[in-house]
Amino acid sequence: MKIGILTSSRADFGIYLPLVKKLFQDDCFQPEIIAFGTHLSTKFGMTINEIENEGFIVKHKLKTLPKDDSPLSISLAISKTTAAFSEFWKINTFDLVFALGDRYEMLGAVLAGSPFNVTFAHIHAGETTLGAIDNAYRHSISLMSKYLFVTTEEYRNRAIEIIQRPNDVFNVGALSIDNLINEKLFSISEFKEKFEIDLSRPTILTTFHPETVGFDKNEVYINELLSALKVLSSKYQVVITMPNSDTEGLMIREKNEEFGSQNENVKLVESFGMKGYLSCMKHCSMLIGNTSSGFVEAAFFPKWVINIGARQEGRFVSANILNSLVEKNEILMNVNKIITMELPSSCNVYGDGKASDRIIEVFKGTATIS
Repeated sequence: MKIGILTSSRADFGIYLPLVKKLFQDDCFQPEIIAFGTHLSTKFGMTINEIENEGFIVKHKLKTLPKDDSPLSISLAISKTTAAFSEFWKINTFDLVFALGDRYEMLGAVLAGSPFNVTFAHIHAGETTLGAIDNAYRHSISLMSKYLFVTTEEYRNRAIEIIQRPNDVFNVGALSIDNLINEKLFSISEFKEKFEIDLSRPTILTTFHPETVGFDKNEVYINELLSALKVLSSKYQVVITMPNSDTEGLMIREKNEEFGSQNENVKLVESFGMKGYLSCMKHCSMLIGNTSSGFVEAAFFPKWVINIGARQEGRFVSANILNSLVEKNEILMNVNKIITMELPSSCNVYGDGKASDRIIEVFKGTATIS
């Protein structure tokens, strides 16, 4: 089978990685990576290099990045992505194409493929994030996909409601758990040597993405978060990973950069890569932010997570997560609460690390993909 793998950012490729490795190792498949979005941007770390550093050839590269982070530019980027992929699907055919997640870039790529009857398989379907417009993008991608892969039974039920085809929805668990079980993460000393960050110190790992529903509040939110982190930086090293390319994302990026320049106890990172990011999570004291990794990957270790705001509202909340308003005093109150509480011993509901095997088995057991 000729397989296309759509990847628009560091985030989705890190999740894809165990599946991509097995597809490239299996003679039943002819995989081709299709990179676009922030992968080809120096501003966002030129993360296409991370794919190539893993030993993969990136056969297809499409430039689709928005000019800035305004609503107009994001809207035009969807249009630009759709136009680029309209030409792409016209001349490139696949037996199956994987699409992952809920990004506007992914929506544009899949939307362009629908008139060409491209057979899409959507990974991480059925989830809900009420504080991000990505919620609508995710479900739209599912509706244009033939196969849906989900991480929990709750999400499977929701995905079935969306497409009304139970036989095409598969609960395989999360690919991120495959990474965590099978990948040897960096030790504290290895991490320090590679990234010059000492995780033997008490460390807070934080990522704050814009809330794209009611995005006008994002400046208030990032100011509240950074005010809390300023207080916490007297006791903790703060590691900040940069936000996605979303509406108001550049404003948050600039605020982070200004904050980091004024505080030597704050480390700013564009991209750790999958192994580096998971290693940082393993060794840190807690997570503060609104990233989906605070739900899936953090549940595996587990790690305390203060999930702020509404971006991830609707996801399953495991026992290691405290939901918080994006408000300085409430964030600090929750940090004080965490340090007096015993961390639950088991929080993982996202599978046993065999998601990639299960996805491959679906297609090996299917004589004809139609």
